[in-house]
Amino acid sequence: NSFVTRTNTCGELRSAHVGQKVTLYGWVQYQRQGLFLVLRDFQGLTQIVIPQDEAHSHVKELLSNAPVESVVRVTGIVSPRPLGQENPKMPTGDIEVKAETAEILNSCKKLPFEIKDFIKKSEALRMQYRYLDLRSFHLQSNLRLRSRMVMRMREYLCNLHGFVDVETPTLFKRTPGGAKEFLVPSREAGKFYSLPQSPQQFKQLLMVGGLDRYFQVARCYRDEGSRPDRQPEFTQIDIEMSFVDQAGIQRLIEGLLQHSWPEERALIMTPFPSMTYEEALAEYGTDKPDTRFGMKIMDISDVLRGSDIHFVQNALSYPHGSIRAICIPQGVKYLTNKDLESLKESAKSQFNQEIMEIIRRPDGSLKSLLTKFLGEKEQSELIQALNMQENDVVLLAAGEHKQVCSALGTLRLLSANLLEAAGLALRDPTAFHFLWVVDFPLFLPKAENPTELESAHHPFTAPHPSDASLLYSDPTKVRSQHYDLVLNGNEVGGGSIRIHSAEQQRFVLEKVLKEDSEVLSHLIEALEFGAPPHGGIALGLDRLISLIVDAPSIRDVIAFPKSFRGRDLMGNAPDYVTPEELEPYHIQVSWPLEEKEAKKN
Repeated sequence: NSFVTRTNTCGELRSAHVGQKVTLYGWVQYQRQGLFLVLRDFQGLTQIVIPQDEAHSHVKELLSNAPVESVVRVTGIVSPRPLGQENPKMPTGDIEVKAETAEILNSCKKLPFEIKDFIKKSEALRMQYRYLDLRSFHLQSNLRLRSRMVMRMREYLCNLHGFVDVETPTLFKRTPGGAKEFLVPSREAGKFYSLPQSPQQFKQLLMVGGLDRYFQVARCYRDEGSRPDRQPEFTQIDIEMSFVDQAGIQRLIEGLLQHSWPEERALIMTPFPSMTYEEALAEYGTDKPDTRFGMKIMDISDVLRGSDIHFVQNALSYPHGSIRAICIPQGVKYLTNKDLESLKESAKSQFNQEIMEIIRRPDGSLKSLLTKFLGEKEQSELIQALNMQENDVVLLAAGEHKQVCSALGTLRLLSANLLEAAGLALRDPTAFHFLWVVDFPLFLPKAENPTELESAHHPFTAPHPSDASLLYSDPTKVRSQHYDLVLNGNEVGGGSIRIHSAEQQRFVLEKVLKEDSEVLSHLIEALEFGAPPHGGIALGLDRLISLIVDAPSIRDVIAFPKSFRGRDLMGNAPDYVTPEELEPYHIQVSWPLEEKEAKKN
C-alpha cells in the first residue's frame, strides 16, 4: 500500500483488523439485493455491507446501482461477520467492511463477457478485450508468478554468480539458416533490417569483448506464420559464458531453476538426468521425451528375426531396419476398437507406417494376425520381451529405424491421451520431470533436398571433440556440443558450446552448409581477434512458465499475446499504412486484384 491512497488491499483484511477504519479501492465483483457487494482488486476479495439507514441513503443508492466491474472507493469499519455467515473459502471470509462513504471512480458499461474464471469465453473475444481478460484471477496469478521467477533468476545470475545484464540491438541483419526473420525497411533503397530470432551473434561478440558472463531477458522474433501455440514475439532467458564446457552450463541452469522455482510447486531435484539424442529417439521416438510415464519403445528385432513373417524379414534386410513396439497397459480395458484404428491411421497418415496390434487375452494367450506365423516358444519370448500383462495391447512397427521410432513415439503420446481420457491416471500433473538431451547430430539432411545439409541447431555450434576430424571427411557423422533441456515432453531450453575458431566457422558455413560467409564476416573477423572458448543457452520463458502453471496455451502467461495467425485482435495489428508513409522507405505495395477491388469499395 506504499505510495497510494488506500489503507489496505481487498485481500489482506482479517479478524485482527476488526474495528479499524479502512479505505479500499477496487472493482465491483457482484452486488446482491442492495444489501452487500464484493469488491475485488489484484490481491483478493472483500465483502462490503451496504448501509440501510436513512443517514447513508446516498451511499446505499450509489453502491446498489453501481454496475458490475465499476471502479469504486469505499471507506468503512472492519467488522466480524455474523455468526454462521463466515466464508471459509475466502481468505477475508471472517470479516466484512460496513461502508460509511463511497465514490464511483469510473462506471463500467455492458461487458462483452463476465470476468470470472469458470465462464467459458471464445479465444478471439478474450484477445479482443485482453485488458478485461487480464482482470481474471488465473491470468493475474500467472503474470505475478512469472514476475517473481524472473526476479529470482536475475538475483541468482547477477548477485550470486557475477553475470552482466546487457541489452542487445533489436534492429540487425539477416542471419543465415534457422527460422524466418521479420524484415524492417530502412530509408536506404533496397536495404532492410531484420528483427533477431535470438541475440546469438551479439552474445558471442560480448564474449570476444571480454565480458565473461552475459545474460538478458531477451525479446526474440520469428516469422513462423500460423503455428499452433507459437508466438511471433517471445521471451528468452539468454545466457553466455566464457571458458565453460557443457557440464558447466548444465549445472548453472539446474542451480538457476532450483533458486527461482516457485515455493508452491513440487520440488525439483538436481542434477537432472541426461540422455543422448540416439537414446531418446530409440526409447521415446522423439528428441523431447515425456519421462513422466513408461511405455518405452522396445526393440524386438532379435525375437522375430527367425520368424517366417514376410514384412519382418523385409524390414530387417535393410541396413537400418528394425522391429519395434510399445506396450499399452490395460489397453483392452481402456481403448475401444475405434481408438486403435485411429492410432493406426495416425501412423499411416503422418509417417506412412503400418502398425500391427497384438492383444494379450485374460487367459494369457495372444490375439493377432501374427500369431499364426509364431510358434509357442516365439510367442512366449515375445510376451517376455515386451513384459505383456493380461489385457495389454502392443503396437508393433517394422521398417527404417528412425521412421519406426518416430511413428511409435507419436502413438505413445496419443495412447497416453486416450488412456487418461478413459480414466487411467498415467501422468502426474503436479510432477516436473526435467531431462537433458545431448549428443545431437551437428548436421541433418535438408527436407527439401536430402543431398544438402543444414545445421541441426545453428551454424555456430561446435562439433563434439571426439568427432572434430570427421567434420572435414564425413560431416554427416559428426555429433555436436548441443544440449536441450526438456520438461514433461516439451523443449524449454537449448544451447551449445560455440565454434571459437574463425577457420572452422568459415569451413562450416562455406563448405558444409554452402552459405555465403560474407553475411557473417563481422562475426568471423571477431573470432580472429583472440575469441575465448565460450558457450551458452537460452530458456524459453513463456513455455517454461506455461508448464509450471499448467496453462493450456503460452498465451495464458503473456500479457498481450498475438492470435494463432500472429494478429493483435485488440489493436488490429498488423494494419495498412498509406503510400505516403511508405514513400521514404522506397516501398510500393503490389495488391492482389481482389484486394484492390475490396479497397476501392
